[in-house]
Amino acid sequence: MDWAAIVLSAKLAAVTLVILIPMAVGVARWLAVTTNRAKPWLEGLLALPLVLPPTVVGYYLLVAMGNRSAPGRLFESLTGHTLAFSFSGLVLASIVVNVPFAVQPVQRAFESIAPEIREAAQCCGLSFWQAMFRIELPLAWPGILSACVLTFAHTLGEFGVVLMVGGNIPGETQTVAISIYDRTQAFDHASAGAMAAALLIVSLVTIAVSYGLVERLMRRRRSA
Repeated sequence: MDWAAIVLSAKLAAVTLVILIPMAVGVARWLAVTTNRAKPWLEGLLALPLVLPPTVVGYYLLVAMGNRSAPGRLFESLTGHTLAFSFSGLVLASIVVNVPFAVQPVQRAFESIAPEIREAAQCCGLSFWQAMFRIELPLAWPGILSACVLTFAHTLGEFGVVLMVGGNIPGETQTVAISIYDRTQAFDHASAGAMAAALLIVSLVTIAVSYGLVERLMRRRRSA
């Protein structure tokens, strides 16, 4: 069992959640209420990681992070390290590839809030932020929870983009998915099977618990 890879994957998933979810909530809320004509194009752009091959997403991210790009040169000048093939680059790639998993459930949750509720909040004199924290976020909480679970589970299992951007550096960018691939290539089927089973169990439990919590929240809301 490669515990270093497991810990690294959990760390990557946690950091991705902390950074991505707040941004996803803001973007999802805007998409849910806007009538901008560019909305379908923005939604399509955000959904691209779902349909593009991971190697394509990884290639463009690798080019954007390389030392020939402005972000890559800026990061290297500030830290002394390259953005590609580093944990920081891995986090950035994870955020990009998980955007649809974070935004779409939250957007659907905000879209399910009746416009009359927002209008009533305005009539009661609540500011935008008061209405957001007191009314909209509690109502959208099932979607936010689903986004957190999907993002966490997908980050644990992501392979193609992680390999393209981070390479395979033990302790730095070697996640559990890459470690399973390495063990399989080395015919170490016992270790690969153990890690694959652990990843399967963690993903299944996480998703099942989230579904149960969402169902309980929805049942409580209907009975309120």
